[in-house]
Amino acid sequence: MAEPKEPKEGAAKEGAPKAERPPKAARKADAKEGAAPPAKEAAAKEAPAAAAEGAPAARRAPGKKKEKKNVPFAIANVHASFNNTVISITDQAGNVLSWSSAGCIGFKGSRKGTPFAAQLAAQAAGNAAKEHGVRQVEVRVKGPGAGRESSIRAMQAIGLEVKAIKDITPIPHNGCRPPKRRRV
Repeated sequence: MAEPKEPKEGAAKEGAPKAERPPKAARKADAKEGAAPPAKEAAAKEAPAAAAEGAPAARRAPGKKKEKKNVPFAIANVHASFNNTVISITDQAGNVLSWSSAGCIGFKGSRKGTPFAAQLAAQAAGNAAKEHGVRQVEVRVKGPGAGRESSIRAMQAIGLEVKAIKDITPIPHNGCRPPKRRRV
């Protein structure tokens, strides 16, 4: 014989009224009539006010605009690794004016480490820096990559006057153990 099941603790007891909720069909009818939720009503009231001002409703607040600095002398940092070459041109305080890399230009894989890729990256970074008024650069080269000389020549070719060239490749004073020799 089946015994009557006792109701669970959170369940409503028999005889106690349940919270009244209109049937689903009635709720859909209310939604069609135009009873919008309070959040949508507030947004609908704000939208005509924004349209009246002339600003589109979807546009966000304007951020910080790029300013054109007039920096006649800059520092070009060339990081030439075996896999890529990255050129960043900064003012004397270290704020980046422009940058480019062989991967940014569109080279992929082993082609990023070539001197030609470094040349194009240096031209792109140099042209962007010339928009900020850069005419003279001090070149600081770091790393053993193939793009060291070609990036310097490219900056000279686009009209930047190279005042000095410094090699700032970090040299260990018997620090970390170097990687083992490649067997090709």
